[in-house]
Amino acid sequence: MTDTPTPGETLEVAPGILWARLALPFRLNHVNVYFIADDDGWAIVDTGISNPETRAAWQALLDGPLAGERFTRLIVTHHHPDHIGNAGWLCEKLGIELQTSAGSYLSFMTLALAPAARESDPYTRFYARHGMPPEGAKLVSTLGHGYLRMISTPPASYRRLRQGMELRIGGRDFRVLTGDGHSLEQVMLYAPSDNLFLAADQVIERISPNVSVFASEPNADPLGDYLASLDQICATVPEDALVLSGHHRPFRGLHRRRTELAQHHVERCDVVADACAIEPKSVNDLVSVLFSVKLDAHETSFAFSEALAHVNYMVEQGRLNWIEEGDRLKLARA
Repeated sequence: MTDTPTPGETLEVAPGILWARLALPFRLNHVNVYFIADDDGWAIVDTGISNPETRAAWQALLDGPLAGERFTRLIVTHHHPDHIGNAGWLCEKLGIELQTSAGSYLSFMTLALAPAARESDPYTRFYARHGMPPEGAKLVSTLGHGYLRMISTPPASYRRLRQGMELRIGGRDFRVLTGDGHSLEQVMLYAPSDNLFLAADQVIERISPNVSVFASEPNADPLGDYLASLDQICATVPEDALVLSGHHRPFRGLHRRRTELAQHHVERCDVVADACAIEPKSVNDLVSVLFSVKLDAHETSFAFSEALAHVNYMVEQGRLNWIEEGDRLKLARA
């Protein structure tokens, strides 16, 4: 598929499935949202960030191609603000229920109730302990996390979606799949009758989704979780399914894409291992090893957290060892 929807436009990507795009103020400059025919209305999948521009874009859709339509529910795939940011606003405006995983809803509530948590001293010390200069640690923990504030007030309640449950939307039965790594308990939907897979950000056509470790769980292994999730997805969803992702275009070739994503992370781990074999490196040192482009504070926070995800995965595998140098940590090849 070569066409993409323009602002205020929807495209039908499968019978009863509409695709729209909302702009994002980042290097990844858009997020996809979908509408699934649901009896006498439409189920919405994902929301965009909460800012005036995105709400204006929603209003253009509601006044334009979706004018006069009824909406039945809001399904949110995961808690990142580009997917859940407008959930409270849309649920209130349209009088619909939020449906998502427990992990997504509780993470959303945490962002809403403690918006300044990532600017606190423990987060700043977390970056500094891994080699980031004090001014950089402060910048990343404030401006770098500003994206996480782009959310509306969450709905007071939700309906939980669980791994393995069947979700009937209109004339289709969707199997709910959940996966970790990119986010906690990310929701994906597979319709066997149509060979249709809404993959959220777990599998994307041209980019590798961010896999990050944060100060709240510094020893987590999200990369291990992510790679395991790819295997589980491909054990359920066929290679020739139509994949509708949270970014970029619909595509077919799910298993091939899984192999490409897994190989990408193998190569990144090899780069880390080679760098740490020359001399011990901090996680902050590894950011420039893995990312050659100039990064702003927002991008640096993601790059650092992804570098640490590869490090934790390799420590878990026994390929790297932590070395303490005073109050700093470095890594050496095992």
